[in-house]
Amino acid sequence: MRVSTAFSRLLRLKGVWVKAVRFDPDRVLVEVALRRRRLVCPECAFSTPHRHNVREAQSVWRHLDLGVWRLEIRATLRRLSCPTHGVRTEGVPFARAGSGFTRDFEALVAWLASKTDKSTICRLVRINWRTVGRIIERVSKDELDPDRLEELFDIGIDEVSWRKQHRYLTLICDHQRRRVVWGIEGAGEKAADEFFGELGSERSAELRAISMDMGPGYAKSARKHAPQATICIDSYHVVALATKALDEVRRDYWNQLRSLGDQQAARRFKDARWALLKNPANLTAKQAVTYRKLKRAGGEVWRAYTLKEALRAIFAPGLDLEDVTVLIDRFISRATRSHLEPFLRLAQTITKHREGILAAIRLGITQGRTEALNNKVRLITRRAYGFHTANAALALVLLTCGPITLTLPHELHLHP
Repeated sequence: MRVSTAFSRLLRLKGVWVKAVRFDPDRVLVEVALRRRRLVCPECAFSTPHRHNVREAQSVWRHLDLGVWRLEIRATLRRLSCPTHGVRTEGVPFARAGSGFTRDFEALVAWLASKTDKSTICRLVRINWRTVGRIIERVSKDELDPDRLEELFDIGIDEVSWRKQHRYLTLICDHQRRRVVWGIEGAGEKAADEFFGELGSERSAELRAISMDMGPGYAKSARKHAPQATICIDSYHVVALATKALDEVRRDYWNQLRSLGDQQAARRFKDARWALLKNPANLTAKQAVTYRKLKRAGGEVWRAYTLKEALRAIFAPGLDLEDVTVLIDRFISRATRSHLEPFLRLAQTITKHREGILAAIRLGITQGRTEALNNKVRLITRRAYGFHTANAALALVLLTCGPITLTLPHELHLHP
């Protein structure tokens, strides 16, 4: 069997035949030619038998490694004149437009990016992290389900930080299918308006419930574009506010100790932060000891802690709407009488959004349904801190939590 024939069967590149193979010390160079005669625009479906000219330089694509060798595909391509996009180099069936990698290579990188950290990917496939980001963007754009916004009834709007300095992504999740269906850089009313604009007025009118945090921006946009939908306040955000209020009380007490000159006590109390903020079941042995000491000491900090835990218990599984209604009203009364300023503000906030909180319980849009997805998204965005564009971070979220089915190279060629 000739070497070119062997590589044609080995590579399984769609729409080409292998002309020549050359072995260099660190790589294998495979020269191919397209089988089709017509030229196809890489940006659209336009095709023509007429060429504009032939590129002098060969086009090069990185393919899956062959053992320890890098494998490069090379071809001499023609150029065509597209009525929409102007003069373009013809597209090839085995690579996406504007990419220097084959579809098989990009499929592998996208799958790895959804499963592991950036250092592993860069070392394994020998590309840098910015290149990984660009590959993820192309795969996400190409593989994203065009019908993902159809049949949306119960959705959630949330913002996540994808980088420091208050850089956010707004994500839309489908509660029924439990996946992220849309996203954009930014937060607040403007970002939500972009979503409703793409969704359209007809489909916006079909929305039944929209869960969100207690900020005014998302609610204002939802009432403007989908006034029939019930605004639901996700219990995750309610408990998060209580945790924040507890930390404010802890910091105030720590500052009091410092102002009194008891630096040693202040230092010990500062170490108690995670013993207060973590769930009791997740405490380490050292934190459990600190927790017991705080309980024995009592005072404002312990009262704040018991308030936070009481609110968290309200949203535990097994309680029906009637129970939650009674317990929330009791919590509001208790927090109001606590004489703790952060919890006074929390009681006012919960009172303001009481109907939205109860609506989430009534419709079953609770922390149990969304917390797993929220935690997964936050883990992904932490991995995406190395990306330099919001589009790359958003593409990684959609690859992992969105309506995209990732396929490994050997799965793409199951049916030769």
